Amino acid sequence: MTAATAGASVAPAPASEPERGGWRRLAITAAFLSPALVFLGAFVVYPIVYTVVRSLFDRAGGQFVGFENYVTMFTNDTTFTAIRNNVLWVIVAPAACTILGLIFAVLLEKLKWKTAFRLIIFMPMAISMLAAGVIFRGLFQENPNLGAVNAAIVGVQGWFGDAANYPGAQPREGTGIVADRGIISSEQTVQPGAIQNFALTGVRQGELPEEATDAVAVESAGDSEISGTVFLDVIRGGGGTNGEIEEGKSGLPGIRVDAVAPDGSIAGFATTGAGGEYTIEGLTAGESYTVALPAANFDEGGQGVSWLSASFINAVVILSYIWIWAGFAMVMIASGLSAMDRSLQEAARMDGASEWKVFTKITVPLLAPVLIVVIVTLIINVLKIFDLVYVIPPGASKPAANVIAVEMWTQSFGGGNNQGLGSALAILLLILVLPSMIMNVRRFRQEKAR
Repeated sequence: MTAATAGASVAPAPASEPERGGWRRLAITAAFLSPALVFLGAFVVYPIVYTVVRSLFDRAGGQFVGFENYVTMFTNDTTFTAIRNNVLWVIVAPAACTILGLIFAVLLEKLKWKTAFRLIIFMPMAISMLAAGVIFRGLFQENPNLGAVNAAIVGVQGWFGDAANYPGAQPREGTGIVADRGIISSEQTVQPGAIQNFALTGVRQGELPEEATDAVAVESAGDSEISGTVFLDVIRGGGGTNGEIEEGKSGLPGIRVDAVAPDGSIAGFATTGAGGEYTIEGLTAGESYTVALPAANFDEGGQGVSWLSASFINAVVILSYIWIWAGFAMVMIASGLSAMDRSLQEAARMDGASEWKVFTKITVPLLAPVLIVVIVTLIINVLKIFDLVYVIPPGASKPAANVIAVEMWTQSFGGGNNQGLGSALAILLLILVLPSMIMNVRRFRQEKAR
């Protein structure tokens, strides 16, 4: 072997083509990924790290306090209420949305007007959470003239009510009648055979029932009766004599009139007619009675429910969330139903299984993967709920409806000026969301592996 040959044999071999190609691919990959990595680092990793560090300092950020903010988070009444409400949200809202979505998805297969039904249920998803909050706050206003829900309740109460209501009615002074704790009664006791009129004021002519006519004067009563007239002692435009039944004065129909015995029991009662006239029958001759108009005649009538009070506010806010997100659950579950193998259902029906058995034993188990994805997604969503809780509750009810996201914002930027506690709440929210996110990612990977 010559020297030239020996020297050539120990010279380094040039890089192979595959090795050069690997480095080139790595460089290209890094070039494409670097903008995304920089973005994630700046807008995800850095904020999380900074929030963790900030949660260990006081409200001003100048003094290290360790885990004091975390202790405060679980001992402060306001933050504890927020955590408790989040637990309520996680238990109720995802389950309710999923159940309704499952029912709607199954109904879609039975209906002829599928498109219209799907549009109606899914339409709330097209509305922003802020707008939905404004809608529900208006719907559940306590004043029946503003809130549609209470307007419906008051309408039903009025439909089934058997007594007229004349709020603000007062006795005319000097006519022998008095008012006590809402009850208008005769100043002196009355015996059967007597006439007891009630001249009232404080009722607007425009608020009288349609059946009201001019007051009818009762001339006489039987030996076991007390009669009289309940009338509005006002003439439109003025004039007339106080306490007298005259032309132009209206009777007050639908008012209950009681004859109260000396022992306080109701000996008899009657309801006034269109002209305000009444006759209480079946009384004992010679006995003395107090003739009274119960306070129920003069209350405000049905006023609905204080839906936006602290007692009901969480139910209203959760209901608004279900109204929005039930459509999302329906679409997800309907897509799972469309991809499901129907042969098992048909086989079960041929074997004599009822529709309920087919639904519970076959349809639901086959939809389990989709149902889990829907529930987990909704859990992540409700843990971060902010808009509805911020918009719907009025000022007095906000503490009762508080959740972690709203409390975090309030402590950090909404007047609390305590970014240490706000950062601790943000970390708590991240810790609560992470398990659901990890579960979703794993399920997506399992579905992809199949």
